[in-house]
Amino acid sequence: MGLNYYQIKKNVLKARKLVIKGTTAAGSGHPGGSFSMAEILGCLLFKFIKYDPKNPLWEERDRLILSKGHASPGLFSNLAVAGYFDPSEIETLRQFGSRLQGHPDLKCPGVEFCGGSLGLGISYSIGNALAAKIDGKNHRIYTIIGDGESDEGQVWEAAMTAVKYKVDKMTVIQDRNFIQQDSYTEKIMPLDEELVGDDLSEMWKDASRWKTGDKWRSFGWNVIEIDGHRIEQIDYAINKAIQTKGVPSIIIARTIKGKGVEHMEDNPQWHGKAPKPEIAPIIDVELDSQFMIAPSIIAGDMSNLENEVKRCADGRADYIHLDVMDGEFVPNKTFDHNKIKELRPITAIPFDAHLMINEPVKHVRDYVEAGCDIITVHAEVCDEASFGEIHDILRQNQVGVGLAINPDTDLPNWSNKFISDLDHLIVMSVVPGKSGQKYIESSHEKTQKLSKKLAEHKFEGYIEADGGINLENAGQCFADGARAFVGGGAIVGQKDVRGIIREFRKTILHTRRKLLIQKAHEFGGTELVNKWIELHVIGEKKNELIQLSKELGYN
Repeated sequence: MGLNYYQIKKNVLKARKLVIKGTTAAGSGHPGGSFSMAEILGCLLFKFIKYDPKNPLWEERDRLILSKGHASPGLFSNLAVAGYFDPSEIETLRQFGSRLQGHPDLKCPGVEFCGGSLGLGISYSIGNALAAKIDGKNHRIYTIIGDGESDEGQVWEAAMTAVKYKVDKMTVIQDRNFIQQDSYTEKIMPLDEELVGDDLSEMWKDASRWKTGDKWRSFGWNVIEIDGHRIEQIDYAINKAIQTKGVPSIIIARTIKGKGVEHMEDNPQWHGKAPKPEIAPIIDVELDSQFMIAPSIIAGDMSNLENEVKRCADGRADYIHLDVMDGEFVPNKTFDHNKIKELRPITAIPFDAHLMINEPVKHVRDYVEAGCDIITVHAEVCDEASFGEIHDILRQNQVGVGLAINPDTDLPNWSNKFISDLDHLIVMSVVPGKSGQKYIESSHEKTQKLSKKLAEHKFEGYIEADGGINLENAGQCFADGARAFVGGGAIVGQKDVRGIIREFRKTILHTRRKLLIQKAHEFGGTELVNKWIELHVIGEKKNELIQLSKELGYN
C-alpha cells in the first residue's frame, strides 16, 4: 500500500482549520500544541489506527491516548474529520454542556482517556496494553506525550514499568516542540541542552544537541527520532515501532509549535491562546497557502540517478518528481517502473511519477508496485473511462491521483467529475519531452483561470507548476495559484540542492506574505494589516512584513 500522502495532507489541513474555528469561537484553547502534532495525528488516524466512527467502542479498535490533553482541539478536529461527529460541533468547544471540553472527556466519541493532569498518559497506556494481553486482544495503543510533561517523574516511572513488562503493543510519540506553558522547555528543565536566547533553530537542527533520545534509550526503550511534520518519516517510524518486539518504542518527533501559521510558530504565547475573530480569516488563507518543492531528477546525472535522489533527500525536498517518458507520447525516453523500484529503497521521501506515456491505464499498476506515492497521467491520452479506472486503482492502493495537461491543452469536460477528488493537477509550462526550454509566459494566465475553475468544482488538491520554474518566476506562479513547484535545472542542475531549495522557499514565502497582507487589508483595512504584522514577534518576519506593507501603500 502507498503512503496515502495527499489524503493525509488534506485531512491535516481540514483539522488545522477546525482548530482555528473552534478556539476562535471559544475565545480560548491551545492551537500551538494542536498544530505541532497535526501530522502525527493525521498519520495515525488516516493510515494506521483501526477504528469505526459509527461504533466508537468496538472492542477490536486500536487506542489513541492523548496524554498532553490541553491539545484537545487538535484531537477533536481530527476525530471530526475521521467521522466521529459533524465538524460543525467544533464551534461548541469549551461551552457548558458541550462534548468538546478544554481537555479530552469520555463523553466525546473517539476519546479514550480523560487527559487533565499531565504525565499520566503512558501509565494509563501500559494498563491498557497489559489488560489487552491478559484478554488475548491484539489491538495497539498509540500515546502522544508532550515535552513539557516529560519534566515529570511519573513519566519516567512509567518508562521503567513498560520495559519491565515488555510492553511492545504500545507506541509512544513525543511531540518535541521545545515549548511548554511558561516558556521554552530547554529554559525550564532541559531534555536536550539548555537554551541560551530565544532562537530554537539551532536546537531543532543540530543533532549533536539532542539528548532526549539518549535518556529513553538508557531506560531500555526502542527510540526512533524523526521530523514530526514529515508524513513519510512518521509513517516509517510507526511501521518500525510496530515491527519491534519485546521492548516498548518511543518516537521522538521534533516539531514546531504552531506549525503552519507563521506568527504562532516557535512562539510560547500560542501555547494556550486563541486567535481573535478578525484574525481567523487571514489564518484560514495562510493555511490554504501551504506549498511544496519537488526537484525533477532527470535534470541531473542520468547515469547516476541514485545520487540525484540522495541529493534531493539531503536537500529536504518535499517530494521527488520522476519524469517517465516513453519515446512515443513525447520524443525522448527516460526510465520506467523498473528503475523507480531500484531507487525506492534510497529514501522514504514521496515519489511522484509523472507518466508521459501512451495508454497509462495499461501500466499504472507497475508504478504502484514500484513504490510511487503519487502517480500523474496526461489528459491527452485518457478518456473518462480509462482515467476512472486509473483513479480507482490508485485510490485502492492509497496512492495520490494526479492529472496533467500540456501547454496547448485545456481541461477536458470529462475531468469535471474527478476534480473534487484529484490530489494534484500539473499545468505544464513547457512542451514535455524537450530539455532546456523557458517558461511559457501564457501559463500564468492559464493557471489563474484554472485556479478559479478548480475552486468552483471544490478542488482540494495542489496545482503543480512544472516546466521552466526558477527563482525569477516561482513567486508569480504562486500568486497564480500554484502550490507545488517542480524544479529541474533550477534545482537539481545546481551544485547546492539544499541551498537552492531554501532560496525557493524564501522566494515563495515572500509572495505568500504579500498575499496575506493584501488579504488583511481586504478584510479590515490598514488597521487589520497592522494588527496582523504585530503578531509576528519571532525572528525577522516582522521587518519583511512592514516593508511589504509600505510597498503596497498601506502604511
